[in-house]
Amino acid sequence: MKNRILNQRRFLAFKQNKRAYFSLWIFGMLFILCMGAEFIANDKPLFIRYAGENYFPLLKDYPETTFGGDFESIANYNDSYLQSKIREKGFLIMPLIPYAYDSVIYDLPTPSPSPPSLKNLLGTDDLGRDVFARLLYGLKTSILFGLILTFFSSIIGLFIGAVCGYFGGRIDLLGQRLIEIWSGMPILFVLIIFASLLEPNFWSILCVVLLFSWITLVPFVRAEFLKVRNLDYIKAAKMLGVSHFRIILHHILPNALVATITYLPFILCGSITTLASLDFLGLGLPPPSASLGEILSQGKNNLNAPWLGLSGFFALSFLLCLLVFIGEGLRDCLRSENILIKGKEQ
Repeated sequence: MKNRILNQRRFLAFKQNKRAYFSLWIFGMLFILCMGAEFIANDKPLFIRYAGENYFPLLKDYPETTFGGDFESIANYNDSYLQSKIREKGFLIMPLIPYAYDSVIYDLPTPSPSPPSLKNLLGTDDLGRDVFARLLYGLKTSILFGLILTFFSSIIGLFIGAVCGYFGGRIDLLGQRLIEIWSGMPILFVLIIFASLLEPNFWSILCVVLLFSWITLVPFVRAEFLKVRNLDYIKAAKMLGVSHFRIILHHILPNALVATITYLPFILCGSITTLASLDFLGLGLPPPSASLGEILSQGKNNLNAPWLGLSGFFALSFLLCLLVFIGEGLRDCLRSENILIKGKEQ
């Protein structure tokens, strides 16, 4: 009952921070929008009705001859000839943006990169690909990368911080020295060496960055465990024979989660920035993967096309601002002092 009332107060405190509350809603809608990028920006139709049969090109590739074409190759649905053949015996429903992140547009009115137009809202890059589609897919990649990295970083950081803080003594001393040595390793050089040995991809980059990203959370978790481990109820649990694992998991970890949740949005910001930085330097995702850093890199290489740099800059800035506002709101509402004050006022 007390936990329920406390959580209600925390939610009310977070809701009173309008900037954080609306940022959370906007980030949620942006997340849903990006997760459905394939249904918004794609060079394949969402649905085709042809000669009495139903086709779903997003789920399966069909040859051009299926729809009355001349070639056995995979159908190019942006071809006006193929579209006319489909409409002779049925219809097709194209996405709102008829280009995927890797679709090359050949009928541009000007040489690439072409400026924004009604056909390409944010213009095209230097390879003739739609910037809006690449931006949408890049946001999806960045958010997924940040969420997955934050999740696993939090688990590792919680475990190591809990072990160091709970047991203390030599274990804590040894753990802190190892963390100091590990955090001093230059992650950029490690990634350069890694990129020269293997072809980077989403999961390999995630694993390499994960080796260093968990360090951020350890000091906060360790401090919470050091503060709580000598309290009377922890000593009583030890005297009653409660196992160390149960004490850590059920008695101390809930207190440490408050500090952990507070820093999660900031860890997520750092994860997204790391991926964007690697892509900007050419050490991140391989081409033709869509990423915010790659769009920024194209803006740097094509100063005559300012829409490239501005699109990547505003998208990345907007995303990071949302996460920072959410983190500030969580930090304020989870402070026990603020919660008690608001509870008394109510």
